[in-house]
Amino acid sequence: MSAFTTLIQVRFGHVDPAGIAYFPRIYDYLHDVFEELWEQHVGERYYRILCDQKIGFPLAHSEVDFQRPLRFGDRPIVRVTCFQLGRSSLGLRYVFELDGAVCVEARQTTVCVELDTMKSMAMPDKWRARFEAIREKP
Repeated sequence: MSAFTTLIQVRFGHVDPAGIAYFPRIYDYLHDVFEELWEQHVGERYYRILCDQKIGFPLAHSEVDFQRPLRFGDRPIVRVTCFQLGRSSLGLRYVFELDGAVCVEARQTTVCVELDTMKSMAMPDKWRARFEAIREKP
């Protein structure tokens, strides 16, 4: 199965007094990877899609499983695959791995919307093809 892969770094300001990445920070990481996926894999900056095309992908559903803590200095690999590709919905799976062990697994569903009305719209075919390229096999 193909996947988009990137690397993140857990910085000092990302950890709590227990020395692990503060759990809400994981959502920041997820969104950072989402934006990088758009730029590196889809070929368009998410910021430009929002500002110029007035199209967005707000979060509709999120599930996150924490299996191993991330600590200051860790550089996990994040693999992104598409588990759902509807008319307007996009389901992405994010797996954070460190030294071969899964630390975090998240599934997030976003919906393609016209930002002026916040009404769902069909995802443009050029984007759909890029997400199809990392779609999980049934």
